[in-house]
This record gives sequence, structure tokens and C-alpha cells, in this order.
Amino acid sequence: MTEHPLRRRVVAEALGTGLLVAAVVGSGIMAERLAGGNIALALLANTIATGAILVALILAFGSISGAHFNPAVSLAFGFRKLMPWQEVAPYVAAQFIGAVLGTLLAHVMFGKEMYSLSHHERSGIGQFVSEFVATFGLLCVIWGCLRVKSAMAVPVGVASYIIAAYWFTASTSFANPAVTVARSITNSFAGIRPIDVPAFLLAQTLGAVVATWLFEWLLHEPLPSK
Repeated sequence: MTEHPLRRRVVAEALGTGLLVAAVVGSGIMAERLAGGNIALALLANTIATGAILVALILAFGSISGAHFNPAVSLAFGFRKLMPWQEVAPYVAAQFIGAVLGTLLAHVMFGKEMYSLSHHERSGIGQFVSEFVATFGLLCVIWGCLRVKSAMAVPVGVASYIIAAYWFTASTSFANPAVTVARSITNSFAGIRPIDVPAFLLAQTLGAVVATWLFEWLLHEPLPSK
């Protein structure tokens, strides 16, 4: 990890995750208002905003906390012993708290109720497989890009993958447990019913674990220390 104290890294994770979710939910609300019922156009707007904010936030916070913004990523770093397990829990807690605050912030900005449980159904085997694939692919991209000697590799790789996965997965690629929970309290374009959240969390966790195991086997060597 970086040389920054844990408390600063945790704040960076909460802030980064919050801004990410604010962008996802806020752009979803804006797109829904302006697209005139054209769902494809609304999804495109939501996709562009998400990809852009990912590049910006990873570049901004990467040198402080590593810019995980995702409990699945922090857990994967713990599994590969790239992060002490005693630091994983604070990271994950900060990500969940930041994500929920990000949704609330988006609601305030757009004059909506502070929170409203989503009625957007995202259930079935197709959604489960989609979230597995979304998170599996995301971790594959992260592990692969971490070996590229370029400061832009991870930001561009992650953002590019998520932009693509918005369109090739049936779930529109949440790929993030904290974001999933936060999106359950917004009854907007980006929402997910609370009852559908547990299946998403399970699929995301499995996807992260399998990708991490696979890349460790493929590389058969540890990642270079940061």
C-alpha cells in the first residue's frame, strides 16, 4: 500500500466511492429526465458519466489509497496478501458508507427524497451470471493492468471495461457490492430492488474470488510491490 496513514486512506476511499456513486445515480436521474423515455439514450449518458468519473477518481485518489472504491477489490487485495487483512475491514466499511452518502448526495442535488427504496427489478439467472461476469472481468483487468508500467493503465483499463460491460452484461455491470447496496435506496434509473441485492453481492464476490485465483495461477508469481 501507500505511505499514507490508514485514517487518510480510509477517508479517501469513502470520498472516492461517494463521488463515484453520486455520478452513477446523478447521471441516471439526469439522463432519465432528458432522454424523453429513450432508455438506450439514457443508458448511454449514464455509461459515459460513469466511465469518465472512474478515470478521474482513480487518478485523483490512486496515490493515496489505491483507489479501490469497491469491497470486492479490497477483499481481493487481501486474498493476494497485497493488503493487510486488518486494513481490509476499514476500507470496506468506508466504501459502503461513502456509497450510501453518494446516493443521498445525488438525491439532494436533484431535489428528490433523501432516500427511496428502488422498485427496479434485477432478478433471475441472467442477472446473476451477468454480475459474476462483470466482477470477474473487472478483477481480471485490474490484475493485468497492475503489471503495466504506466500510470494510466489501471484508470483507462477499469473505465474502458466498465463502459463496455454496461452494454454487454444484462445487469449493466454493477460489479461492486458497495455501489449495489447504495443503488437499492434510489428509486431511479440506476436503482435495484433491495430484495435483489443479496444475489448480486454473492455473484460479485464469487466473480472477484475466481478472477483473483485465476490470475494468481496464470502468472504464477506475485505482483510487483508498490
